[in-house]
Parts: sequence; structure tokens; C-alpha cells
Amino acid sequence: MENVVIREIKKEDNPQVARVIRQVLEDLGVPKVGTAYEDPSLDNMYEYYNKPKATYFVIEENGSILGCAGIAQLDNYNGNICELQKMYFLQEARGKGAGHKMINVCLDKAKEYGFDACYLETMPYMEAAQKLYKKMGFEYIDARMGDTGHYSCPVFMLKTL
Repeated sequence: MENVVIREIKKEDNPQVARVIRQVLEDLGVPKVGTAYEDPSLDNMYEYYNKPKATYFVIEENGSILGCAGIAQLDNYNGNICELQKMYFLQEARGKGAGHKMINVCLDKAKEYGFDACYLETMPYMEAAQKLYKKMGFEYIDARMGDTGHYSCPVFMLKTL
């Protein structure tokens, strides 16, 4: 991963980003219902994140998008909490430090926006991701915050910024 660049999403990235996210979800056996797979925003990520206090990033190598993640206000929550959203990496990008770099970029942006904490939801069997989240300072919490619509994701974590 020598020529890797993390940058903000561009409109022309939408089709490739949607393919990456759906491919990763299929590879991991994530249910298509109640997860990011069925989010209406998936095919229009640039437009979805084109709002205040929200940014979506891609990780690109030699013109190919290998992964992505975003930060935005936690949906349906009355408080100054953001959510680490739709962080997915193709198999060839996993285990090489890309996730660590991406989380740092997202958390730096969250701090720039002035959020107090960052929330995320994940699946119980995504153990490598949870290990990374814990390493980055996220802690398990007992209950869902807000309402992301991802009712099939039963693991909740939070990091104070």
C-alpha cells in the first residue's frame, strides 16, 4: 500500500464506493436488511455527505478505491455526538494499517467539527474491526444511541473526543 491516498469523496466516486461497500458486506455475510446494504444513500454518498458537519473519505491506490468511511451527526439523537459511518475496506486493504489511518482522519475531522464523542455500530463477528476500534479508544456501551436504521447491528461503541 505504497501509493495510498485518503481524500474526500468526489461525485464521480459514487458508483465505485457503492460497489466497494456492497462487496465487503457480501464478503462478510452481513444481512442485507437492517444494515448499510439497504441504505438509500449508498448510491449517492457524495450527495449524502454534502451537508454541514459531515464528510466522507475514500482510500485510493493507483486510481482504485479500496475502502471508505465517513463522519456525520448521529441520526435521531439530541446531542453533540457524531457517528463513524460506513467504514469498509476490500480484502486487499485489510490488515495493512488502512483502517487505523482512516479512523484517525475521521476522528480528526470530528474534532474539527466540534463533536464531543463518536459512536459506531457493528456486527459481533467483525472481530478484527472491533479490535481496531478498541485500540483507537472506543469502548463498548450497553445500548443503542440514536436511530441509524441499522437494527441488525447489535454491537455499540463510543469514544470521547
